[in-house]
Amino acid sequence: MTPARLAAVLGEPPVPDGTWAGEAAYVSPAALRRGVPAADLAGRLRGLAGVTRAEALPNGFVRVVVEVPGALLDDLDPPALADPGWPDLPRTWENPGFVVRYGHARAVAVRRWARELGVPASGFRPELLTSPYDRAVLRVLAELPGRAASRDPGWEAWLVRLALAYHDAHEHAPAVPMGDASPEPVHTARVRLAGAVESVLTGPDRI
Repeated sequence: MTPARLAAVLGEPPVPDGTWAGEAAYVSPAALRRGVPAADLAGRLRGLAGVTRAEALPNGFVRVVVEVPGALLDDLDPPALADPGWPDLPRTWENPGFVVRYGHARAVAVRRWARELGVPASGFRPELLTSPYDRAVLRVLAELPGRAASRDPGWEAWLVRLALAYHDAHEHAPAVPMGDASPEPVHTARVRLAGAVESVLTGPDRI
């Protein structure tokens, strides 16, 4: 289940809820905007494949939990974001420009290493992105549809959040096999995640 498919029922992109460390949830005020009972909308959502739970909240919002958060990569359609114009120097973690550009370069490097190490490009299995580090990246990516539709998307702060989440994933949830290990399906899934990050973060291919 993806944000785009949920939006087809809701009429607008849902907003990711919580940290996604335990479950991948979205919330939406669509029932209030459309003037329909939230319980009815939740009932429609419960009938969708890939939805594990949908409920009407007391405030009139609808909350829906999806089974496979990584499935959002199947429908990801990121907008072309301009470089915010951060200075190149200093190349330290205090400079948001470095954080974002280095994140892009790392994602590019992962895809290059994957080709060299024989990680299959096909056979993406989104259900394998279960590491808390993978899920943290997915949680930030899940904001893309809603931000793209917003009048005030706040891209600069969002890019930094995505880059920081990806740096953690890069270091703690490797996308390529280590040492003499053979490629596994989880590596294919993580390379796909790296590709999504690469497509969004701005910056050079090498730093």
